[in-house]
Amino acid sequence: MLEIARQAGEKYLPVIKQNRLPLGLGLLGLILFIYGLIALLGSASNKSDLTFEPAKSASDSAQTNTQNIVVDVEGAVVKPGIYSLALGSRVQEALVLALGLSQTADRNWVEKNLNLAAKLTDGAKIYIPRLGEVQNNTANFVQGASSGTDTITSSALINVNTASGAELDTLPGIGAATAQKIINNRPYASVEELLSKKAVNSKVFSQIKDKVSVN
Repeated sequence: MLEIARQAGEKYLPVIKQNRLPLGLGLLGLILFIYGLIALLGSASNKSDLTFEPAKSASDSAQTNTQNIVVDVEGAVVKPGIYSLALGSRVQEALVLALGLSQTADRNWVEKNLNLAAKLTDGAKIYIPRLGEVQNNTANFVQGASSGTDTITSSALINVNTASGAELDTLPGIGAATAQKIINNRPYASVEELLSKKAVNSKVFSQIKDKVSVN
C-alpha cells in the first residue's frame, strides 16, 4: 500500500507543482462556495423570525392633518395674519399668536362682545375693531367661533351708507373688493339698491339683506 502511494506521489507530484496556482485558486473557490452555502441555509432557517411594520395608510395621514385648524386674525392686533392652531383651540389662543391687542384696539368692545373662551373652527376669522370703528354697533367681528353649540351672532344691523370697509368685510360673502364697491356706490335709499346698483350679486344679497340697513 505504501509502495503504491509512493509511486502515485512520484507520478503526480511534478504535475501538482506545475499547476499549484490554478489548483490553489480552485481550492479557495471551493471553500468560499461551501461557506456561502452554509450562510444561505442559515438565513433560510431564520425567515420565520422576520417581522414587517404595516405601511402608513392614506387615512392615517389624513387623520394627522386634521388635527390643526387655520384662522385669520385681523384688525387691531399687534401681528395680523393667518395662524395654525390645534383643533379645539379658543379665541384667546388665536389672539396670543397675534401678539395680543394693539394700542388702537377698542378694548371696551372686546370686553363686552368678544368671548375669549369660544372654540374656533377651521377657516374662522377674528376681527378686532379699532377705537371709534364701532359706533353703537355690535356687529359680528368673529366668524367661525362658537360658544357651546351656537355661533356668535349679532342682532345689530350694519349701515351700508356709513359702515367702514372693515365692518362690511365682516358680512358673509363680502371681501375687501366687494366692500369697496358698496362704498363707491353710496348713498343707498333702500337695501335693494345694493342689487340695482350692482354693488353685490344676488347670491351675496340673499346672505346679507337681513344683516344690513340704510339708516
